[in-house]
Amino acid sequence: MAASVRWSLVRFMRSHHLRLPVNDRNQCYSVWVAHRIQSRLYECKPFSVRNLSVLTQDTPNPRSLKFLPGKPVLGMGTRDFPASNSAEGSPLAKDLFQIEGIKSVFYGPDFITLTKTDDDVEWTDIKRHAIEVITKFFESGEAITAGATHAESSVTEDDDEIVLMIKELLDTRIRPTVQEDGGDVIFKGFEDGTVKLKLVGSCTGCPSSTVTLKNGIQNMLQFYIPEVDKVEQVEDEVDEINMKMFTELDKKLQDS
Repeated sequence: MAASVRWSLVRFMRSHHLRLPVNDRNQCYSVWVAHRIQSRLYECKPFSVRNLSVLTQDTPNPRSLKFLPGKPVLGMGTRDFPASNSAEGSPLAKDLFQIEGIKSVFYGPDFITLTKTDDDVEWTDIKRHAIEVITKFFESGEAITAGATHAESSVTEDDDEIVLMIKELLDTRIRPTVQEDGGDVIFKGFEDGTVKLKLVGSCTGCPSSTVTLKNGIQNMLQFYIPEVDKVEQVEDEVDEINMKMFTELDKKLQDS
């Protein structure tokens, strides 16, 4: 009976484009409300270059900064470039990686998130060069990227009702909030009560990402879906290789 009711809820939500309400007494509600209020307090700083006005916005990750060109970037979905060798499909990403101090590039629907290598690198020069590169690119009219983007979680025939509910919550309640902070969360699987998620963009290496994962995402999923025991962060094999290469290169530079 419970399974039938829950499946009916999924179909009703999808047909009416509804979002699940959040219980005021639920712990995850207060965490996410506080998180959203804090994100709205971040200062937007305009930089005018030629005919394009680019805004920068702080994120919860001090090593990441959002750049808003005032026009669509991807329009829909997100795309992550965790290292320079992953930017072959995007001329803009390749140019941004040429800026000293840039570790990764991330595209959102209407923003670009840049993450710097470490805290010792100042944002001042990175901002100036990045805005020049972004302005020049958008004025050129080139296609921003080729290749797959992280779109809404696709539904497959193998998805059971629990996975459908997880994907629905992620796409309607969680991903929009994470994207406001310059990142994204991607569903990678559900097995033995564990939801596997990949954090990208400003979420990568963010000091508060563990809190967001446990106190925000995990609490919300557990509240609506009792079958969820925990949430676990995972990385793709290619990301692990890129991180290893970056760590080795960074060590060599420090030793030289």
